[in-house]
Amino acid sequence: MIDVSEYTVRLEGIRFRGKHGVSKSERALPQDFRVTVEVTLPARILPKTDAVRDVFNYDRIASLVVDEGTRQQCKLLETLGQRLLDRIFADTPATRVVVAVTKSHPPTSASVESVVVTLASNRNEAVRK
Repeated sequence: MIDVSEYTVRLEGIRFRGKHGVSKSERALPQDFRVTVEVTLPARILPKTDAVRDVFNYDRIASLVVDEGTRQQCKLLETLGQRLLDRIFADTPATRVVVAVTKSHPPTSASVESVVVTLASNRNEAVRK
C-alpha cells in the first residue's frame, strides 16, 4: 500500500442563516451564509479499514461551522472566519485549516453577487496566539 503524506477533507457550501454585518440593519434579520472548509489531518488518522466508524467524521465539522456561525453576531466576515478557524482547531486534530466565508448580495455601492473572505492557518501558527 502506498504511504499517504497528506489527508485533506473539503466541505463545500455549508449553509446557515446568521445575523452578521457592519450595519444594524444587516444584523437585524438573518441572512444566508455559505462556508467552505478545507481541513488537513494527520495521515496517521487515515482509516485502515473501509468502515465508517474508522473515518474522520466530517459531519462534525459541518455541525460546528453552523453552530459557530449562528452563535453570536459579527460585524466582519474576517471575525467570523477567525472564530471558525479557532473552533476547528480546538475541536479537531487538524494540522491546517482553510476557511472561506461567503455572503450573498452584500450592501455595496455597486452590484455585487457575493463576497468571499478566505483565511488559512496551520496548527503551530494557531497555537502561538
